[in-house]
Amino acid sequence: MPETAREQSPSPSSSPRGDLGAGGVLANLTDSVAPVDTVDLVALADRPAERHRHIAATFTDRVLGTSDWDARSPVPEWRARDVVGHLCEWFPSFLEAGTGIELTRGPSADTDPVEAWRVHAGAVQALLVDPATADRLLRNPHIGEIPLAAAIDQFYTVDVFMHTWDLARATGQDDRLDPGLCAVLLDGMAGMEDVIRASGQYGPRVPVPDESDVQTRMLGFIGRDPFFAPPVTAP
Repeated sequence: MPETAREQSPSPSSSPRGDLGAGGVLANLTDSVAPVDTVDLVALADRPAERHRHIAATFTDRVLGTSDWDARSPVPEWRARDVVGHLCEWFPSFLEAGTGIELTRGPSADTDPVEAWRVHAGAVQALLVDPATADRLLRNPHIGEIPLAAAIDQFYTVDVFMHTWDLARATGQDDRLDPGLCAVLLDGMAGMEDVIRASGQYGPRVPVPDESDVQTRMLGFIGRDPFFAPPVTAP
């Protein structure tokens, strides 16, 4: 279905899943959080809405568990709130440029990161479960024409997945990621490393021990120091 020049995304409260509405998206997303070893995110590759729901739920859990939004993150010059701000800022622009859809936006993460994420996560999920999304395409001069749901999964949902580690590590929370998805992402990125480095979206590879687990190897590949720890402040 062709998109209008400035089409509004479905509001969270009008989505087929009413529990993702403005008043309950955080609580209901966290209700779906399962232990890291019980949900096979790789098996959800052909179910973008379901995979986003699980990945956003885990990120939501870390948002709700954050007490210091000014904590230093593994990304140089980013605080914890900047991790949320990055996700809430780049994707709406990418979406509008490629589809004409304007995603519902909340406040700035600089002032209210919890509310910013609540509105943003609900809007993305509402878009994914909207039946009209199945017929929509995203057009981009660099990647061509891709079904919208697949584009969200490939470019945005995996970004939430990787940045979950940043927020968790910055704030001292559970930073485990699904090892199966880590392996799939690492394998895919390794085959196009020159392109990835040239894009400027990832820092230089951080060396890790050869015997490291797949999460550690993936983090090192994308330029994260897997052994990062925020500075301890005196009481």
